[in-house]
Amino acid sequence: MDLADDTDEALRARIIAEPALILEDQELMRALLRADRRSAGRNVVDLRGVLVERLEERLDRLEDTHREVLAAAYENVSGMNQVHRACLALLDAGDFAAFLQVLTRDVAMILGVDVIRLGLEAPAAEPGSGLGPSGPLRGVVIALPDTGSDTYITQGRGMGARRVTLRRLAKASPDFYGEHAPRIRSEAALRLDLGPDKRPGLLVFGAFEAERFDADQGTDLLTFFAGVFERSLRRWLA
Repeated sequence: MDLADDTDEALRARIIAEPALILEDQELMRALLRADRRSAGRNVVDLRGVLVERLEERLDRLEDTHREVLAAAYENVSGMNQVHRACLALLDAGDFAAFLQVLTRDVAMILGVDVIRLGLEAPAAEPGSGLGPSGPLRGVVIALPDTGSDTYITQGRGMGARRVTLRRLAKASPDFYGEHAPRIRSEAALRLDLGPDKRPGLLVFGAFEAERFDADQGTDLLTFFAGVFERSLRRWLA
C-alpha cells in the first residue's frame, strides 16, 4: 500500500470516529451536496437529511434561548415595577407608625414576602427585644447588640458584610421572626446605612418558600430598595 492509501485510510478512520468534523463544517457540507447533485444523489443524500436535522436542532435551541431571554426580561421588568411600587408606598407614610405599617403590610404584599423585620443596633437594650411603637408594631423593630447587623449578615464568619445577602435557611432566627421562625426557609438581609455617626441597621425579608431567596439570584433591585428605605428611615430616626 502506498503513502496515499495510508493517508486516505487514516482520513476515513478519523471521519468515522468523529463525523461531527464534517457535519459541523458548512463549507465542506456544501461541497459534498454539490458533488451529490452531480452524481444524481447516489452518495450523500443521507448527509443532507442529517444536515437538515442538525439545523432543526439548532433552530429549536435558538427558540428555547429566545423564550428564556423573553421570560427573564419580563421577570426583570415585573420585579422592577414591584420595587418601585413598594418604594412609593413607603414615601407616602406620614409618621413612623404608618411607615412600619406600610412596611409590614403593603411592602410585604407587593414584594411577595411573608415576614419583614427591622433591626437597629441598640447596645443598651436587650438583644431581640422590641423597639417599635407600643402595640402590635413593637416587635417589628428588633434590638441588636453593637455590630449585630454585620454579625447577623455574615453569621459570625468575620468577612465583610454585603449590601444584600440572599440565602436559604435551615433554622431562622427567633429574635427576628418570633413565632414565624419555624416556617421561614429563606431570607434577604439588607444592610442599612443610617447616616454619619450612626450604627448600621438591618432589614430582613423572610419567606416560607425555600426558593424565594437564593444566593444565585440578582440583587440589583433589592440594593435599590435598600437605598430608598434607609433614606426614608433616617427621617424618623433623626
